[in-house]
Amino acid sequence: MAYSCKIIADSIAPTDVRLTTFEITFPRMVLAEFNTHRMFSRNSASSRAIPVDKQIARVLEDPFIPIYWGKNQKGMQADEELSEEVQKELVVDWLKARDSAVHHTEIFRNKGVHKQITNRFLETFMWHTVIVTATDWSNFFNLRNSPKAQPEIQYIANEMQKTYLNSWPSLNAWHLPYAQPGELEEHGLEMLIKLCVARCARVSYLTHDGKRDVLADLNLYNSLLDSGHMSPMEHVARSMTLVEAKLSSSCLNFKGWIQHRAEISGEADIMSYRRKEQQMADAGWENYPEIPQKGG
Repeated sequence: MAYSCKIIADSIAPTDVRLTTFEITFPRMVLAEFNTHRMFSRNSASSRAIPVDKQIARVLEDPFIPIYWGKNQKGMQADEELSEEVQKELVVDWLKARDSAVHHTEIFRNKGVHKQITNRFLETFMWHTVIVTATDWSNFFNLRNSPKAQPEIQYIANEMQKTYLNSWPSLNAWHLPYAQPGELEEHGLEMLIKLCVARCARVSYLTHDGKRDVLADLNLYNSLLDSGHMSPMEHVARSMTLVEAKLSSSCLNFKGWIQHRAEISGEADIMSYRRKEQQMADAGWENYPEIPQKGG
């Protein structure tokens, strides 16, 4: 799989705020560092969703191997690399550790343990795919595209920054990741929003260059909504009007854009919201006022 970085959608609002969605692949071992950046909306491939046999095949065919073998020292950065001779030995040892992880994965799988446990043995050697959308990137680039960052996250941050600087955003009223040419005219905006949300959610198990299934995507959108899985609905957004931007330039973790998630009543705790709706309906309150959402 190896490192990869591409921009899926790049939009600029009439208020001159840019919103960008990346699809990136990097080592699973630095996911926690990536996830500390709270301005990001993101969805990741899941160890709980991908079959064990497929994960085993991936780490056997294309395992992650560190790109920088730093010499042990005090502090968080390794300023000096080990010798080439030692590095060659370490690659052999790393792959032996991979083989041991695969062996124990197979033991647990054969004893009937679910993949949400079994796949965890393999995570050190996995590549990881993330869809990430944001209006604010400078802090991430400053911290992660830096010699002080771990080399494995610095590499992908550098690729992202170069790609971001070389991309020219389109003036859009709607930001629609994975929308295909002609789909807006074919399906209409309301349906296309749902299709794009579902496609962002499919990072766990879909190759996005593959064939589309509109009905499956609509069913997935409805399933996400019914079960309260709202994070995929953050990638699709509409640009703020000038009036909206004057009232408040931010919406959740975006500036200048309103996430589809933010336009769904009760999105902060949708299951509780629906229970309250049902309770009020059961009580015969047909025209009750909208229940306030939690902020943030």
